[in-house]
Amino acid sequence: MPTLGIDLGGTFARAAVVDGKGEILASAKVAVQDRKPQGVVETIAQAAEEAVKKSGVKVDGCGVGAAGQIHKDTGVISVAPNLGWRDVPLAAMLTKRLGFGVKVVNDLSAAAWGELHAGAGRGAQDILVVFVGSGVGSAIIADGRLVQGGGGVAGELGHIKVVPGGRLCGCGEHGCLEAYAGGHNLIAQTKELLSSGGSPVLEQLTSGDPYTITPVTLETAAEAGDVKAKEIHSRAAQFLAVAVANYVTVLNPSRLVLGGGVLTHCPGMKRKVLDGVQQWASRVSREGLLIADAELGDDSGIIGAALLVK
Repeated sequence: MPTLGIDLGGTFARAAVVDGKGEILASAKVAVQDRKPQGVVETIAQAAEEAVKKSGVKVDGCGVGAAGQIHKDTGVISVAPNLGWRDVPLAAMLTKRLGFGVKVVNDLSAAAWGELHAGAGRGAQDILVVFVGSGVGSAIIADGRLVQGGGGVAGELGHIKVVPGGRLCGCGEHGCLEAYAGGHNLIAQTKELLSSGGSPVLEQLTSGDPYTITPVTLETAAEAGDVKAKEIHSRAAQFLAVAVANYVTVLNPSRLVLGGGVLTHCPGMKRKVLDGVQQWASRVSREGLLIADAELGDDSGIIGAALLVK
């Protein structure tokens, strides 16, 4: 029987009815306007009910992928920075509202499971998935199983410390990789540079408007020779490259799947990550490693969440 997949972001809740092969039968998207837990539950329920109605089939379970740190056994969201949540029992709340079982996992865990079964990970058993978008996320699949760790937060590449006591991260700690290389933080650092008046290239690219800045703006300024922009870009790229290379060394995956808006739209950043893996991952771990682009786009998490129910 098909299952529901939910992709919960800070702006929208997307729901899809997915069959056992990972095909989306019907989908719906509803804006998240009330970010309080009960309001989000109602938003998810609205999207889910609309998707089920469109599909014309029954579903027997629901998987939810959400950005944050989630307890694997209880479905309690310990920290969800984009929603401002701490210790929210989302699985229990949704189970009560929808009337059937709900499994809640980290959004990258869901995306990795989707890519494993219906995307760039097909045919592999040991996969490392790294997405660099608004944040930095990763997930590990070993011997065909999702690695979640004792508390359910294994694979949190974005929250390894690269500068102890450094920039404040959305998780509430300092010096995380995400605080330097995540899209939101690349934008924040670029805005700081623009406001300092130390970047004539950025002034020209943005006409002085900080709201036009994206990670692509930073890369464009860096490649145009702006010294300060290049410092920010190079530091972020090197932190990412070393982190991914070390993960490859430690985990020895047969496939590395890369995705997310920053790596998709900033080819210079992606190139440095790829070069870093070749330069810094151990020779043995590089042998037989296939590096692939994520194939499912925005659907990876929603498909993976649905398939994880099974």
